[in-house]
Amino acid sequence: MPPKQKKQAFQATLQLTAGDAPVVDLGKMLGQTGVNLVEVKRAYDTATAGQRGDVVPAVVTVYEDRSFELRLKTPPTAFLIRKALGGKGSARPGHDGAGALSREQVREIAERKLPDLNTADLDAAVRTIEGTARSMGVRIKD
Repeated sequence: MPPKQKKQAFQATLQLTAGDAPVVDLGKMLGQTGVNLVEVKRAYDTATAGQRGDVVPAVVTVYEDRSFELRLKTPPTAFLIRKALGGKGSARPGHDGAGALSREQVREIAERKLPDLNTADLDAAVRTIEGTARSMGVRIKD
């Protein structure tokens, strides 16, 4: 007889700081589920310790027996672009510039984001990252 499937009760995507997830934010999203928040925090912090300081989204699935599953995603594209720039995007994209990224920096961001993008082609991923950068007021220099 095959093992019994767990029934999913709740699923949420949380964007938390890697290596140091605030329990308050976990409580806001997961408090009503009855899951052990300290265990979720411990699992998240352990899994993201190598990316400390980055924003790493996590999909938390809580089952009816109050167990949980944690699936990590790559940091948001805008976060990676801001990190590469060393600043933030333009308040008025298209009018004011926010800086420039080299093609190599864009390619590195695309390689990091590739698992979460809807393409397997690196060139298409680079174009996607370039579009996000342009919408933030960031120029791409050759």
